[in-house]
Amino acid sequence: MATKKSNKSTKSDKAKSTKSKAAAKPVVKTETAAPKTEKACFVGFFARKYEEKESILTIFIKHKFYGALLGEILGTMLIALLLLSVSLMGIASIATYGFAVIAVLIAVYAFSGACLNPIIVVGMMATRRMSVIRGVMYIIAEILGAWLGWLIFNGFHLAGGESAYDMPAITAIGENQFWIFAMVELLGAAIIAFFYARAIKYRRSVFTFAAVVAGGIILAVLVGYVASAAFLGLNSNFIMNPAVALMLQIFPTAGESFGEILGGICQALSCFALIPMIGGVIGFYLSDFLGRVSLEDPIK
Repeated sequence: MATKKSNKSTKSDKAKSTKSKAAAKPVVKTETAAPKTEKACFVGFFARKYEEKESILTIFIKHKFYGALLGEILGTMLIALLLLSVSLMGIASIATYGFAVIAVLIAVYAFSGACLNPIIVVGMMATRRMSVIRGVMYIIAEILGAWLGWLIFNGFHLAGGESAYDMPAITAIGENQFWIFAMVELLGAAIIAFFYARAIKYRRSVFTFAAVVAGGIILAVLVGYVASAAFLGLNSNFIMNPAVALMLQIFPTAGESFGEILGGICQALSCFALIPMIGGVIGFYLSDFLGRVSLEDPIK
């Protein structure tokens, strides 16, 4: 009997000692992640978001890169055909144009991300979503794709002979109208780039991505049409795609002197290429700024 009591006492002593040790251990407080503050939300705002090893020495050895270039050529060719068709059919075909843009974006997205517009590429380079070498090659591919689209469209035009419609062309910039044209192009490009930057957030759902981008393009076209035709009285088609605009006879072919022709070329490039690209940069940075201010996770 004495042994049983002694065993019970030893067990109770051990239990008491373990409890005392557990009580003696200091309590380690786990620090929860601090919420984002206003100062921290802009950390890394200009950080690089593309692959670190992507450079001129490494990008050309990847076969996927050539597939992306071919995707940009094909996609821009189809977009050019759509824009040329809409410019002849008028604003009434804008809904059909939107559905066609969604289809093109979905078909090309897996190859290159479906930029299909230099203003998007420049905006992605400026916000460091894309390397400079990839961006330059994308722009060259988009110009080539727009040229192929124009060749196909012009081929049908020539086959039609006298019964065919005239090839679409951008209305020449008149006197004191440069800034009117430029501001419409700037606003439209900023809208398209902003919608594209926001659509990247939904890149896991390709249809949602395409629908958001197409909605931005349609909105930009409608704003350009209303601003030019309804308010300013200009019967003009605003392309808001520098690659396609270069195919639409934006350069003057005649002038009193070489200086006048050169000035017209610089004016056209500024209005339909340079200023829309600036609008693309504004749209992307506006999207990033709003995302950081709202403490949203940065979009890559």
